[in-house]
Amino acid sequence: MHKICIVTLSLGGGGSERYSALLSTMLSQKGHDVHIVSVKNSIEYEFLGTLFNLEKEVNGAINAIKKAKALYSYFKKHNFDIIIDNRTRNRFFNEFVWYRILFRNSKTISIVHSYFLKNYFPESSILVKIIYKKVDKIIAVSDKIKFEIEKKYGFKNVERIYSPVDTDRINAISRTYKKHPKRYILFFGRLDDDVKNISFLLKCYKNSDLVNKGIDLIILGSGKDKAMLKDKVENLSLSNSVLFVPYQSNPYSYVINALFTVLTSRYEGFPMSIIESLACGAPVVSVDCNSGPSELIKHRENGLLVENYNDVAFSKALSMLVNNQDLFLHCKKNTKISIEHLNINTVSLQWNKIIEGVIYEN
Repeated sequence: MHKICIVTLSLGGGGSERYSALLSTMLSQKGHDVHIVSVKNSIEYEFLGTLFNLEKEVNGAINAIKKAKALYSYFKKHNFDIIIDNRTRNRFFNEFVWYRILFRNSKTISIVHSYFLKNYFPESSILVKIIYKKVDKIIAVSDKIKFEIEKKYGFKNVERIYSPVDTDRINAISRTYKKHPKRYILFFGRLDDDVKNISFLLKCYKNSDLVNKGIDLIILGSGKDKAMLKDKVENLSLSNSVLFVPYQSNPYSYVINALFTVLTSRYEGFPMSIIESLACGAPVVSVDCNSGPSELIKHRENGLLVENYNDVAFSKALSMLVNNQDLFLHCKKNTKISIEHLNINTVSLQWNKIIEGVIYEN
């Protein structure tokens, strides 16, 4: 058993935050003494271990020195064997404090969740080397991310571990879902058009056969662009066909009942929305962005994979999965089996192997 600390922005609101919760469960079930440091007081997902809620500990104070002192005391008190950093991190001075002061007495593993590496590495390669010099292992959640990190920075300590899915929990939830009255396809995620490109989705949906067939589009989530997207829906005369549903930490009743889900992102990492869709038995129509979709979706087997930014092709893909019943049923049949390798039990073994290697390496 090892004493492990998972550092996360929060335990609510997004895929990487859900990953932190799943990771705490996996490692706790392997017998490790797991602590979670959450920077923000957003706790929605189920987790296992001891929680240190930084924002709560400092009573919501925004003073950086006060936060740093609270963190320093906590890390010094517990003297962790390994710290697993699951935050985004690109501000040099901030990360210098975390990595060279707060983490200095522990082995360190850093997770990278996005192909957009600027979210995890400072602009300067020199500063990157300063921050990551003593990191024992970098975990990329997709093969393409691993390749890009190695190519851009020359690191030799990068491993790929795919994001897990708790299929047992999802199957249990699926037995209690409520039936929705209309047929629909589903987008679920953060309403950030710069990343998720939901404007593209609306255009493609408008130009597909779905509207005339009475198949709605549900957009489930919250974010900075909700008002703008609602305006676009109105301008496209789609107000009777597009429904906005607020963010929910448990979206599975909507996923399970969808004909299929959609992803139109400009970039990703290893999208939890695709994994969870397939776990719920919902095929996925996705653009082939960097990275993740091509490592999850087998074209015409568990969904459809379309060239990114090709609105004509994406509209045709939406129509195809509705009009071709044989293809739809074939894809639906293959959803759950296609992600068996991502089961939480399998991924936990991979994580345990990495941890043992870091602990006992010379």
